Parts: sequence; C-alpha cells; structure tokens
Amino acid sequence: MAEQMQWTNALSTRPSLEAAISEVVEEASRKLSTQANLGIAFISSAFTSEYSRFLPLLAEKLDVPVLIGCSAGGVVGTSSSGEAQELEDEPALSLTLACLPEVNIHPFHVVAEELPDLDSSPNAWMDLIKVPPSPTPQFILLSGNVASGINNLLKGLDFAYPGSVTVGGQASGGIANRIALFCNDKLYTEGTVGVALTGNITLDTIVAQGCRPIGEPYQISKCDRNIILEIEDKVPLVALRDLIASLNEEEKILAQNSLFVGVAMNEFKQDLQQGDFLIRNILGVDPAAGAIAVGDYLRPGQRLQFHLRDAQTSAQDLEFLLNKYQQEHALTSSPAGALMFSCLGRGKGLYGKPNFDSELFSRYVKDMPLGGFFCNGEIGPVGDNTFVHGFTSVFAIFRENQ
Repeated sequence: MAEQMQWTNALSTRPSLEAAISEVVEEASRKLSTQANLGIAFISSAFTSEYSRFLPLLAEKLDVPVLIGCSAGGVVGTSSSGEAQELEDEPALSLTLACLPEVNIHPFHVVAEELPDLDSSPNAWMDLIKVPPSPTPQFILLSGNVASGINNLLKGLDFAYPGSVTVGGQASGGIANRIALFCNDKLYTEGTVGVALTGNITLDTIVAQGCRPIGEPYQISKCDRNIILEIEDKVPLVALRDLIASLNEEEKILAQNSLFVGVAMNEFKQDLQQGDFLIRNILGVDPAAGAIAVGDYLRPGQRLQFHLRDAQTSAQDLEFLLNKYQQEHALTSSPAGALMFSCLGRGKGLYGKPNFDSELFSRYVKDMPLGGFFCNGEIGPVGDNTFVHGFTSVFAIFRENQ
C-alpha cells in the first residue's frame, strides 16, 4: 500500500525559546507515523533578539531535509486539543511538519538583484529557481519587504510556470520591524525564501480579500498608468459621487474610510461576482480633473467596480468563499493540511476577538492541521495571476493528486 501524505502542526506559547522548540518538535513529531521531509516554522516577533539562535536550537531537536520559515507579528497554529489558534502580540512558535511521499521538495533563496529582467525568457526564471516546468510545481514563498523584488518574482513565476499555484506572505516583525527568513540552516534578512513542490501534490487556494462590491461594474475608457481618467465615457469622480449618493446611510459612512477599487481579473467573464476582483487601494483623487489614482497599473478596457470593507463584510466574504470551496471540492481527494497567511490588519484588530478567520476555516474544512502567520502582505492568486495583497487572508490547502 502506497504511503499517504501526512501533515501536522504544533503550537507553543512558552516564553523560553528552548522550551517552545522542544514542545513543538515533540508534539508535531508524535503526530506523524513516519519521518517528515518538510518543515515550515513561524516565530513571533517576541523572540526578535533570539532569531539567530532559532535554527541552531531547532537543529538539536529536529532532523528534517527541508525547512523554511520566517518571523511573524503573530502566528497561527493548532493547539494540542486540535483547535485553530491565532496568537498576536505574544511569544509563540508554530511548527508544521509534512511527510510528502512522491513529492520533490526544492528549497531556494533569491534576492532582488538576481531576478531576471521581466522581458527575459522563461528559461531565465527556471535557471534562477532551478526547477523544470513539468511536472507543474506548486510554490510556497516567504519574502522580506517590497524591496525584496517579490512583485517581479511573482510575475516571473507566473510567466515561466503556467498553471502553477503560488502562496505565501511577507515576513513581519516587531522591534524596528526587524524580520528573519529561514531556509534550511541559513538565516536571511532580505530576499525571498521558498519551496517548489512537484509530484503527487495539489494546492487549492482561498483568497479572501474581505470586500463586497457596490454599484455596477464600469469599463475604463481612458487611464494613465495608475490614474483613472474616464470610465464609461464619464468623469470617474462624478460617477463615484453618484454611486455614493445611492448608498444607504451606513454604507455612506463606511465609504468615507473603507472604499476600494476592484479590478476584474477575467476580461471575458460577463457575470462578475464577489471574488472575481483584485482589490486595490484608492490613493487619491484630483477634484479638478475628476481623476482617481489607485494602487495598481491599469489599462483601457479593463473593468472595475467599487468595493466596501469592514469586519462584517470580511466575515461574509470568507464564509462565501469557504462555502463555495466546500461545494466545488466535495468529490475531490481529502486535504491533508493547510497554511494560513493573514494580514496584520485582520485578527483581533478587525473583528474585536481572536481566532475568527481560522475558526471559520475549521468549520468548513474540518479536522485540518493549520499553521501560518500574520503578514505584511499576503501572496495568493486571483484569476490566472499571483499578487501581493493587503487586508487579506489566504488559505493554502494541500492534498494528493486525484
């Protein structure tokens, strides 16, 4: 009988790094019936002064061929009683161990200076990552700040590996936002660490951007880079004011601080629904010209729709996507494990209570070992492309091929 994929996660809140490592290694290892070949660790920023000690201490307790991880403003894990937990602003360590038979696991670390030009051929990206395009790899990425080149890396991977799925997050930190990236026995403070997984593994994603559309979609008639100059032959700011005037009082108040633009990712889909948009910030308006600046480059012909975000909307959006996932995957192979990459702006600060997103996930995807962290930016696909998001929870669900 072929060996099956196994995932497990252990969580510790011990303030001593040595004690936390011992606890998570012992508990996670005990739950596996065989040797793990992948480890994923998230260490809270409460241990900032001890980042350099983490890998040597872990190596004393754990022998795993491939390990990646990073620092986190908060960590996500599974308690000893099997409940998902989100631990923010306190000492915590989350360790995921996986046994992935018939899966090739290739770790890598790249920095911005190494990235090929975006006009380069797919081969340039394959030479960088050192992974062939077939069988199609699945990527987990943990990056530093925007200067890490993560946006260009995502474009390059999408280009060189069509059909691949990429998830992850930007490391977060505490004191002076110091961050740490871990790859096997190396500690890095810049660039991106990751793994490419090929073989008997499938990666499903849920990207909950926490917004709901208002009004109707518009088509961009004229724009300049990230500035919308005309939509449906109308002045954008006039169209927006008309839309806001049609909202109820509660929505009007929300629009003052929580208004966003959603850019449709599928140019050919007629009936656009929640989840079909890439959500981007409104950066500013030009009252004289009636133009609106957004946090992404646009082109004429694209469709957009204004969106609102609040705690209730974020909850409804995630539940909508989880319910959709549950219905669409009712007949697929059972998932083995999951990772959660959530924005630092979600969690208790958004919902007023802990564990909201992870508990909701556990209600729909039951008995699932869950690890993860709170990110400075969340990595996940919308449509056929991968993006760095904000205020988003990205769930990655791993299972064997059909």
